[in-house]
Amino acid sequence: MQMYSAKDIVGLLNQNVDRVIRHLLPNGNRKGKEWCVGSVDGETGKSLKICLEGDKTGIWFDFAAGQGGDLLNLWCDCRNLSIREAILEIKQWLGITSPAFEPQKRSNWVKPVFKNETSLVYNSAVARYLMEERKLKLETLNKFQIMEAKNQIVFPYYMDNELILIKYRLLDKKTMWTSSDSEPCLFGWQAVSKAARILALVEGEIDAMTLEQYNLGFAVLSVPFGGGKGAKQQWIENEFDRITVFDEIFLCLDNDPEGHVATNELIERLGRHRCRIVQLPYKDANECLKNGVTSDEMKKCFENAKTLDPDELKPASLYIEQVIKEFYPTNTQPLGYSLPWGKISGKINFRPSELSLWTGYNGHGKSLLLGQVMLHSIQEGAKICIASLELKPKSLLFKLTRQASGLRNPTEEYIRAIHQWYDNHLWIFDLVGTTKTAKLLEVFQYARQRYGVDIFVIDSLMKCGLIEDDYNAQKLFVDQLCDFKNAHNCHIHLVAHPRKGKDENTLPGKLDMKGSGSISDLADNCFSVFRNKMKEDEISKLGRAETPESILEKFDCLLACSKQRNGEWEGKVTLWFNKDSLQYLENRQHKPTQFVAFSNQQIAS
Repeated sequence: MQMYSAKDIVGLLNQNVDRVIRHLLPNGNRKGKEWCVGSVDGETGKSLKICLEGDKTGIWFDFAAGQGGDLLNLWCDCRNLSIREAILEIKQWLGITSPAFEPQKRSNWVKPVFKNETSLVYNSAVARYLMEERKLKLETLNKFQIMEAKNQIVFPYYMDNELILIKYRLLDKKTMWTSSDSEPCLFGWQAVSKAARILALVEGEIDAMTLEQYNLGFAVLSVPFGGGKGAKQQWIENEFDRITVFDEIFLCLDNDPEGHVATNELIERLGRHRCRIVQLPYKDANECLKNGVTSDEMKKCFENAKTLDPDELKPASLYIEQVIKEFYPTNTQPLGYSLPWGKISGKINFRPSELSLWTGYNGHGKSLLLGQVMLHSIQEGAKICIASLELKPKSLLFKLTRQASGLRNPTEEYIRAIHQWYDNHLWIFDLVGTTKTAKLLEVFQYARQRYGVDIFVIDSLMKCGLIEDDYNAQKLFVDQLCDFKNAHNCHIHLVAHPRKGKDENTLPGKLDMKGSGSISDLADNCFSVFRNKMKEDEISKLGRAETPESILEKFDCLLACSKQRNGEWEGKVTLWFNKDSLQYLENRQHKPTQFVAFSNQQIAS
């Protein structure tokens, strides 16, 4: 059975915003993204504006009256209803026919009547006790309609302005009793605003009045029979549908064993999804008041209240904006970094929180090709950290700089300009040889947190200190990489070698990875780089001058995408290799790219 909170109803109203505003305020007019009307009374005008589109759908404000809210508030104001009354009417209007909650009430509950009770007398023993010892203000006591009778505090329990239960307490000792055979319910409804959507539950009438006096901005009610469980919390059966409307419930019961027992029971019965545990600096709210705890300090206690949801559990609706941007990316919100070749433009993106796996036989150019991809990513604004565990930094940067210049021998000035371009975009993990995985991830985390690095390259898996046939350790490390890229919203490129085949003339795929098969299973993207050595052998035999054009036109390199978890394209693309620049080109006629524009004049400036 669906129980609708105020938040649930707001969501339903927002989905039907046009129907809602035309139903409530038919005399208004649409102007752009807003519905304009005179006021909540519905006359024509422009003082009240309601947003009809975008993130603020349903939000309204009356500039003449200085008030506003969401569509549920609007319904309440237009109909002069409480939140609960409005929700019942809205459900009927929307055609929601979920069965109503019917508590198993006793048929013989007795409604009490006042006999010898009187209004609170100023300067009486009861008034002095509450105001001097308990620090409650007269206006607070009047708000809760506190009464007295022969040195007894009289706490009236109302629901919908109807007296349901009376509790009495002697001043000289903590002796309490209630009216006979009265229905168990919560204390304080008479002081609750019709618009309240957040509730604090406390253990005692004086604590309820205390929190209300702190003026923290939410409804405050007290359980009728204190802490504990079982029959002491029987009130839930009778109040369940009333408190369903609250989106959030703060549990602020006494910090003692009975209070803890009651808190645990309330969590399970009221729903841990909306309950939050409040930790006060003293035993209860009134003790805080008596000890001088300020309103700001109390607000902090509620702001820091503990939620009961696991950190990993989040509602799907939390991601709606991210999903919309996946469907409709904007220029300011790219899907990721692309590949540098126009022929596959838009087909592959290196998105945040992804792991890309690169493989290819030794000498087939996978590291060179990945280097060119990284230069293109820098050009698109990426910050990159490369752990090239097989090359010294000077050798890695020699190749990258040659690719960045598009030249075999760039001038010294050009080399300096390229390294200036690297600045704040490229970092090197300076360790050649076998590294411990923990150290690698530690450095990556530092780079991510301090410098905002969003792409990490590991070249290669076999140099990460893992034994070749220790498949469990390999899987654990790749698991850790997946946890890292998810936790830090970054992209990781991992180079892994394939198993040896019968020759080098067959393109290795994702199932040919050396080591654990789970490596490619865990990766989001899988790429293979294949060098056309048969073409090279033919040219070597014939000599380039004698090699027919039909052979020269054959591709030099094949880049294959065999897996793209978050994309739709898988396939192969042919490339041609330029030896001077070490770049891979889209065809033989293309010239290398100069990733860094350079001239002596630019350097001088």
